[in-house]
Amino acid sequence: MKRTLILLFIFMTGCSSRSWRDASRESTGIAKKAAEQKEDILQIYYARAFSWRGYFAIHPWVAWKKSEDTKYTVAHVTAWNHRRENTTISVSQDLPDRKWFDSEPTILFQIEGPTARRAITEVEQLIKDYPFKDGYRLWPGPNSNTFVSHLIRHIEALETELPPHAIGKDYFGPTQFFAKSPSGTGFQLSLWGALGITLGLQEGVEFNFLSLNFGLDLWPPAIKLPFIGRLGFADKKTPNTDSEQN
Repeated sequence: MKRTLILLFIFMTGCSSRSWRDASRESTGIAKKAAEQKEDILQIYYARAFSWRGYFAIHPWVAWKKSEDTKYTVAHVTAWNHRRENTTISVSQDLPDRKWFDSEPTILFQIEGPTARRAITEVEQLIKDYPFKDGYRLWPGPNSNTFVSHLIRHIEALETELPPHAIGKDYFGPTQFFAKSPSGTGFQLSLWGALGITLGLQEGVEFNFLSLNFGLDLWPPAIKLPFIGRLGFADKKTPNTDSEQN
């Protein structure tokens, strides 16, 4: 037993050799410079979580820029923001495509133009009404994945879903167990984010066991696995990321 605990400790602490203070938060050049982005735009990013958490889960965030803005706005949820500002939600003007403490970001979803404008307005309202801004729990939620999944679930224009290793995405709250699937094309049963099933035309079928998600997406075809994510073709609405540096 003692040896097992030692090995577990090494595994959980050995993922990163640097402290969060030394980890990179530089731009990766996925997004256009703010001055070059003339249209309204909304993007969803994710990256592996910091340190040992990155073996298991991701951290997502939402970024947007209205045509008249001079900078991007970035919104996400963290535990430390709650300790510092008494709300888990951080909303600030920032570079949208920073590394998440050494982890390279992936752009999951992007829309531009009038559709993005409407979605930005809805995001701003949902941030105000977000039901879990007063609490954070790494497992099974509410956490950063719960927040972005909440936005996707309630905004029709966000035609995407978080990857299967987004632990916390299936948390609805202590008393809600049924919901439409994130795409709105099916349904979802979830018991406190720790056990459930999702069926949807866009999501395919996905089983949640202790927040570990296994599934099969029929179109575009892919296998969904915990720890790894999506194996197969990229999901819909995944944009080309060959853009200039911020």
